[in-house]
Amino acid sequence: MSGVLATVDQRTQLVGENRLELLIFKLNSMQLFAINVFKVKEVVKLPRMNKLPGSHPHISGVVNLRGVSIPVIDLRAAIKMPPAKAEAQADCNLIITEYNRSVQGFMVGEVMHIVNTSWKDILPPPSSAGRSNYLTAITRIDYQDANRIVEIIDVEKVLAEIVSYKVNISEDALDKNVVSLLNGKRVLVVDDSSTARGQVKATLGQLGMEIIEVENGLQALNLLKRWLEQGKSVYDEILLMITDAEMPEMDGYRLTAEVRNDPRMAKLFIALNTSLSGSFNQAMVEKVGCNRFISKFQPDLLVDVVQQRMRELMAK
Repeated sequence: MSGVLATVDQRTQLVGENRLELLIFKLNSMQLFAINVFKVKEVVKLPRMNKLPGSHPHISGVVNLRGVSIPVIDLRAAIKMPPAKAEAQADCNLIITEYNRSVQGFMVGEVMHIVNTSWKDILPPPSSAGRSNYLTAITRIDYQDANRIVEIIDVEKVLAEIVSYKVNISEDALDKNVVSLLNGKRVLVVDDSSTARGQVKATLGQLGMEIIEVENGLQALNLLKRWLEQGKSVYDEILLMITDAEMPEMDGYRLTAEVRNDPRMAKLFIALNTSLSGSFNQAMVEKVGCNRFISKFQPDLLVDVVQQRMRELMAK
């Protein structure tokens, strides 16, 4: 099963081209689900688990892989699907992922294959799905002579309901010469995960900052261009833009490249805020021209970024 990811290193070429690869799987049902291959370390048959007394009810246990203890999350239970039959666990697989500097395993059913696609073909979930759904996006693939819907899991929401993300700012993180100037400043936050947007809003809101939220890179680019068409300066409208990397329709790398290629907003301060690995994203930051890279759900780093931007303006 791990062979399905044997060429994952070669897939870095897709990022920056508004493309991605999805790992398609089932949750012991006919529905098709997916997560981005870049979050996946390996796929294995479900090993023997040890129970963790007192753990979250969605954590089925812990497994030991090559000397590393990894918590196992029952993804079916975590997204509020009806429980699978007990005998189905024998056919389960484990998708080992890395999100926000932590490693975890998701217990799923059949792991099928990898699909190469474009972010422009990845669409937000329909509004009728409501705010409580566990999807960041949907797409379609050809499967068994039929065109099937694939639901892309909002893993950040799943994890946030198991381990709460912090929004408290350390006193040491605040620059008293700068922080008072942030009150009323506006930040454009671009992320397809409502959980991630909420964390940024809750953190920077403590500084009196106003947050403009959009759900993907295309929405952000359209908003920036609309301001320009109205005769407004992007630099007057927002202090900076904080964007996720992976989003439907247009990813954060392409968004950054589009901004940099427009002389009317080319100098906009852009921070890439993502749960992907730091070393990889640092290289992409340099390639597309972001000002900063920060791993998600680190409130002190968010504050450091906005204070850095404020200092730059003060120095002019």
